[in-house]
Amino acid sequence: MIISHLIDNNIQEHYTKGNAMANLTPEQRHNIMSHIRSNNTSIEVLLRKALWHEGIRYRINLKTLPGKPDIAITKHKIAIFCDGEFWHGKNWDQKKDAIKTNRDYWVSKIERNIVRDNRNDKKLANMGWVVLHFWGDEINKRLADCVSEIKETVYAIKNGIYDEEFISGIELLAAEDGQAYGAEDDKDR
Repeated sequence: MIISHLIDNNIQEHYTKGNAMANLTPEQRHNIMSHIRSNNTSIEVLLRKALWHEGIRYRINLKTLPGKPDIAITKHKIAIFCDGEFWHGKNWDQKKDAIKTNRDYWVSKIERNIVRDNRNDKKLANMGWVVLHFWGDEINKRLADCVSEIKETVYAIKNGIYDEEFISGIELLAAEDGQAYGAEDDKDR
């Protein structure tokens, strides 16, 4: 794990078993949290390499667009966000109850992130951009499906068939696989 050099083996054992921050001292927690990156995360790099391999060229963290999309395919006006489950509130209604440490801060922070994501998505859509979001576990476990969805979107835009029917078809396929943000998540995004 990336954080292995930051913490001793005993604490890393807790971290990798899913206990995350449960038994850390405030200093240890601060040290770990301070090393979390916002750009060039492993999921972003993984998706970018796969897209590059497929011949899809893009810009990264385009500052001129709302939300600085992780990947922007400017030729086709596609903005792609690689979202971490915790930071962007995947299954937020169920997961927020699990937060025990500094609860008021984290619940407020994640809810602000969700509102900001929604606002940026609307701004991008109003500018004529297609917005795609992928969860980190989706990228890690089903990279080929993520790339396929992006390629299908590029194809649809190129051929002038990107419309509500196309979007519904993509969302339906993703929902069948249990990988979509889903109706509950859509209201939070």
